[in-house]
Amino acid sequence: MNKVVVGLSGGVDSSTAAAILHQQGYEVIGLTLWLMKGKGQCCSEGMVDAAQLCEQLEIPHHIVDSREAFEKYIVNYLVAGYSDGITPLPCSQCNKAVKFDPMLKYSRAELGCDRIATGHYARIRHDHETDRYQLLRAIDRSKDQSYFLYDLEQDVLGHVIFPLGEYPKTETRRIAAEFGLHTAEKPESQDLCLVEANGSMQAFLDKYITPHQGEIVDQGGKVLGHHEGVHHYTIGQRKGLGIAHSEPLYVVALDAVQNRVIVGDRTTVLASECTVQRLNWVSIAKPVSPIRAEVQIRYRSPAVPATVIPLEDDRVRVVFDEPQASITPGQAAVWYDNEILLGGGIIERDSINPI
Repeated sequence: MNKVVVGLSGGVDSSTAAAILHQQGYEVIGLTLWLMKGKGQCCSEGMVDAAQLCEQLEIPHHIVDSREAFEKYIVNYLVAGYSDGITPLPCSQCNKAVKFDPMLKYSRAELGCDRIATGHYARIRHDHETDRYQLLRAIDRSKDQSYFLYDLEQDVLGHVIFPLGEYPKTETRRIAAEFGLHTAEKPESQDLCLVEANGSMQAFLDKYITPHQGEIVDQGGKVLGHHEGVHHYTIGQRKGLGIAHSEPLYVVALDAVQNRVIVGDRTTVLASECTVQRLNWVSIAKPVSPIRAEVQIRYRSPAVPATVIPLEDDRVRVVFDEPQASITPGQAAVWYDNEILLGGGIIERDSINPI
């Protein structure tokens, strides 16, 4: 069956993905998830642009009300995490719990289609020796989004198409213009839709978490300043501390119980290892012995050499060859073998060993 349901956000990437598949002869059905109310390219404005794209391509367009799921799995997840002094990663959670899994289930149940596609920059390859679907980085490393897709499981990967994985972003816009898509010159959206819709992460969180003044202290407990809520800070943060000091200070830890932000110099944010939980082994089966890999601890951070050591309780310990700055509880640690994403998980609190 040459039929595919394409997730449409209203941006140039998903629009071009749909147009490419349409040109290739697929029977394309557009699907937009309504995630939240208010301004934001992924929702109100995005739905209009997605509808216009489907009209232009003369394909059907479905809108699924996913606001309840988004509130449950993303908004509540973020608020609980920041309130507890960690920095959650919403995008990978959203991809798994709100987007890909539900999209595939809806496509199968309501549209009679067993294949979905999105405008993400990543690639999928089937390994015939292991009979596993491998998740690969995009050809355009500067746009690669595989880090946010590490939590997708085999059943989903086996039914997903990423048409843009082989293209650089400049080529995507050229193709969009060639197709005459009205989204061809649409500005880039921000990485996080909630930031785009609310102006800043702080503005979003302040809707749910009452600011509560507390102390900013050094590691010896000396009070250096005051803050309006630990949820305004993240590990490794240097700017916006509002403290005059002889040398740059960084956020070292967040103590939500004592309502304290602990700061120190750059050496104090360096750590040699961490423990990772909520694992998903993607391109390989769970190993029984340590493996060497390149580990990425933030979306904008480079992957660096490390040893990933399986533990008995379905966690791993990641030991870096060189100490890393700002290893942040709640963020994902994702490990690669060159372009192949092997697996990943969430960095645990209190598992980060300083140098």
